Amino acid sequence: MRLTRRELLTTFLGAPFAFAACRESRPDRFPDGELAGQNVDLGHILREHRTFEVSADKWRQVKVVIVGSGVAGLTAAWKLSKQGIEDIVVLELEKDVGGTSKSGEGRPVGYPWGAHYLPVPFRENTELIELLDEMRLTEGRSAEGDVIIKEQFLCRQPEERVFYKGRWYEGLYLHAGESEEDIRQFSEFQKHTDHWVNWRDGKGRRAFVVPSALCSDDAEVVALDKISFGEWLRQKGLTSERLLWYCDYACRDDYGLKLDQTSAWAGLFYFCSRVRKSGGESQPFITFPEGNGRFVAHLAESVKDKTLRSQAVVSIVPTESGVDIVCFDGAETLGFHCEKAIYASPIFTAPYVIRGFNEAAPFDARSFHSNSWFVANLQLKDRPKPRFSRDFPLAWDNVLYDSHSLGYVNATHQKGIDHGPAIWTYYYPMCHEPDGRTKLFNYEWRELADVCLTDLARAHPDIHELCDRIDIMRWGHAMISPTPGFIHGETRAKALKPYRNIHFAHTDLSGFALFEEAFYHGLRAAKEVKE
Repeated sequence: MRLTRRELLTTFLGAPFAFAACRESRPDRFPDGELAGQNVDLGHILREHRTFEVSADKWRQVKVVIVGSGVAGLTAAWKLSKQGIEDIVVLELEKDVGGTSKSGEGRPVGYPWGAHYLPVPFRENTELIELLDEMRLTEGRSAEGDVIIKEQFLCRQPEERVFYKGRWYEGLYLHAGESEEDIRQFSEFQKHTDHWVNWRDGKGRRAFVVPSALCSDDAEVVALDKISFGEWLRQKGLTSERLLWYCDYACRDDYGLKLDQTSAWAGLFYFCSRVRKSGGESQPFITFPEGNGRFVAHLAESVKDKTLRSQAVVSIVPTESGVDIVCFDGAETLGFHCEKAIYASPIFTAPYVIRGFNEAAPFDARSFHSNSWFVANLQLKDRPKPRFSRDFPLAWDNVLYDSHSLGYVNATHQKGIDHGPAIWTYYYPMCHEPDGRTKLFNYEWRELADVCLTDLARAHPDIHELCDRIDIMRWGHAMISPTPGFIHGETRAKALKPYRNIHFAHTDLSGFALFEEAFYHGLRAAKEVKE
């Protein structure tokens, strides 16, 4: 049964706002658009239990096959090419590479379909800095040895604003109207994060740093993974509504989870891992209109002639001498005999394609739970008019305090185009209700477009008149969920090890989906294959 409009808006935006929105007359104008992206039918072909035969003339012999062309898979291919290993093939399910870092082309700029920034890495992250040097994003090093990013690639001001009770305010933490108790608790929270920023174990390791493989495994740090971030805050007596909203937003933003669904370790990682020392600012953001699609394009260029798209990998068979891989594009079946394979697809899919995995499972792939999102790109013919002269101006990241969504990123912001047409990228994690993935794929384009436009209309009443087009991508398995116990659990540690001649490389193996983590695992798998 289809939901009524009020039921739909209640599901996504809450009953009070849905009631108010439905009392108003529906806008006469509705933009064009479509559902974009993921090849769900080809991706779900394994559910049909079909047999795929490969004719003798369709087999190829290669050294390495990489399954998946997200950032981890592309990084592995990029690294192998730099190491002189050219006999590789990259197999990608979708018609576009990049996974959740892919981007689209529009006017006046490109736009992201997922990840949209990279914090400037610490000087110790040398291989990631090597990539930034190669892309000519840097202009040397500071006296302390930190990488200096060219100004045009750093997120320009203003970076962030939040909409609350009819007004836009600077920043993400809402200071307007805060009480003395709110101020005290926010200060107390900062003291706790400063403690963990400065903390070092007996080996000199930080509690939280990127990539997470360099984090301490001291018992005091590991214990944080046993409880939720919400429980940790309550244990510290931190119950301010504003502070809880701020921390909940952080969890939804980076992990697609609510406060009480997120490991306390992951929650503190968000606030501490990119701060050099207590009292300091988090590392600035490197960003482009198309988001992390710029990095994808660079990594993909080195293996563009070795990448096969729209290929569903239907069988991976470990052999005595290597691995046999079979893929299907909807019409033709291909086979590859390879010495090594890098599995750079979501880990939960491994048992469906790797022969013998379930009979002698090296780890429990069912423990890798991912969450779902929908992302909408709105093409506007002009910017909405400010509601009040004292409103904080349009920023790069624009958040709605009372919404289940994450608000929107202004793709035109980085170009300094402050007037005229714009593209906004709206993000909505399906973490507020159970079985969000199934429900998400039951909704049609117009229903999701209505949710997006209605949500934004609370801050921009003229959004329907200004939006010419809205395209939507449903991410059924957007990114891994760092729930309590997963980061420092046995399953994740076991999955880091190769299974015969198959090496795993994906952000799932870190427990959270960040560019730096995907890059790290791509490098790690490439090095393992080279050895």
